[in-house]
Amino acid sequence: MKNIQETLAKTGGLLRSPVLLLVRLAWGFQLYESGWGHLTHIEKTAHYFQSLHIPYPEVNVIVSGSTEFVGGILLMLGLFSRLISVPLLFNFCVAYLTASPDSVREILHFQKPDDFINDSAFPFLVTSLLILALGPGKISLDALIFRKPAAPA
Repeated sequence: MKNIQETLAKTGGLLRSPVLLLVRLAWGFQLYESGWGHLTHIEKTAHYFQSLHIPYPEVNVIVSGSTEFVGGILLMLGLFSRLISVPLLFNFCVAYLTASPDSVREILHFQKPDDFINDSAFPFLVTSLLILALGPGKISLDALIFRKPAAPA
């Protein structure tokens, strides 16, 4: 059993960067599209934000849309990944608190986790947490730009 565990750990370790790349590309593209949608339909999105009682809806549409648009691009590239995951995380916490406050209340009381998990913000929130915790992986511009130089022999 120990050998199986070691083999799976080694294989899993080899899959880390490709899986992180896949997550970054898939959800980064979705973020890019969502942000683009906000920024190209400011009036419509501001009206929705206003219905949620979000102050300064036009400004918040631009801030949220820009965060998602730029964040999506940066995640796909794997550039400044951990840095951009912080405002993305904040963006989606605000999304939950304003658009789905009941699902937040329920999850905090260990009730109806499906409402929280099925919310459209969930995969973006999880992706932001995942990249903040694990980084972008070796297949990223971050790894290329910020790689540590080899120690002199």
